[in-house]
Amino acid sequence: MSRRKSPVNRDGLAGLLGASAQLAQVSDEPRTMSVAALQPGAGQPRRAFDDRTLAALAESIRTQGVLQPLLIRPVGHGYEIVAGERRWRAAQLAGLQEVPVIIRNFTNREARQVALIENLQREDLNVLDEVDAKLELASHALNLQPEQTRARLMQMLREEPGPDHTALESLFTSLGETWTNFAKTKLRVLNWPAPILDAVRSGLPYTLGGVIAAAPAALHDELLTKARQGASREELKALIRQLTVTAQSDLPLVQVGRLLSNRRWVASLNAKQQKDIDRWLAGMPAAVQDALKKQGS
Repeated sequence: MSRRKSPVNRDGLAGLLGASAQLAQVSDEPRTMSVAALQPGAGQPRRAFDDRTLAALAESIRTQGVLQPLLIRPVGHGYEIVAGERRWRAAQLAGLQEVPVIIRNFTNREARQVALIENLQREDLNVLDEVDAKLELASHALNLQPEQTRARLMQMLREEPGPDHTALESLFTSLGETWTNFAKTKLRVLNWPAPILDAVRSGLPYTLGGVIAAAPAALHDELLTKARQGASREELKALIRQLTVTAQSDLPLVQVGRLLSNRRWVASLNAKQQKDIDRWLAGMPAAVQDALKKQGS
């Protein structure tokens, strides 16, 4: 899922991120540099580059050039892209040998923060990428690891305001929302099963991950396989609708039991499918029916 987001207020980030806020405040004239002299940033938050949109950007670059300079920093004997890897990739597709750049001496931490902020400006950013980026920025503000920050945010919702609350209010105001809204609503996506989160972070579209996460857990592996093979969102939904307990009768009892215990899934079936379930259950020996009830509880 992608959508238009509230703009990042970079001026508001200046106090929190220090030198990182120079991303939108640079006044230097850009210089040109060979695309071969640049390398992707080690802290690049973007996990996947869509071939279709990359090709469209390359076509635009062919006619108009690279309109926004890349932000880079010296690393070792070369230069690392801090913000603008997508433009760099598209420029190569367009056949350019050089691109405009602005050089900054960012530390590793600053480079990561700038990359996260730049990533949050994408119009095609999905919810999971947004959550991961904002959670990491929050971890910087609280001086915690991201895995600790999630629990800390939940704890802060129950506490009286203090220094941590002030730090988060400053950060999230600059990001165009409140930290409480982020903690109460958007963090829920991290409750998805780990295999689905891993798949989305590895390039599976967020919209497909959402469809799979809403399906019974016993079907996740099969649905992930279908999604990786190219199934669309509607195809996955159709597959879930078509599944009945009868079609799954060869599953281990524990999986069938879990299907039956998923009230949301059972309620989503139409009348015929629910009758099929009742008919199938009625034909099972009493011992099997008892086992299903125990496994599904």
